[in-house]
Amino acid sequence: MRRLQALLLVVIALLAPIACSRDVPAGAFPEVRLHELPPEALRTLALIKRGGPFPYGKDGSVFGNREGRLPSRPRGYYTEYTVPTPQLRDRGPRRIVAGGGSERNPATSGEYFYTDDHYNTFRRIRE
Repeated sequence: MRRLQALLLVVIALLAPIACSRDVPAGAFPEVRLHELPPEALRTLALIKRGGPFPYGKDGSVFGNREGRLPSRPRGYYTEYTVPTPQLRDRGPRRIVAGGGSERNPATSGEYFYTDDHYNTFRRIRE
């Protein structure tokens, strides 16, 4: 049992720098295609591309990327949007995080990431 615990600690130590990297390459993300997204995410994505109006006050606010799970960009580059979760009264765990692109406009950037576990993991939306 101790040998297994020691081995686990070594594996965690080796993987920690990868998991915590603040310089995640854009191509390192698993992708999710539009038809694989829940319908609520498709509606949120359509609202982002229209520029709103958004149903939640925090929609369009800056996503700080503090954990470094998205590619490193200047503060203010990413914005977050709520993807409603049926049967939940609060905002729930689902979000779309949009990059600003070269024009700093989430509506036209084409850079969208989906998370269904409150920013723990992201999948790049492939349109």
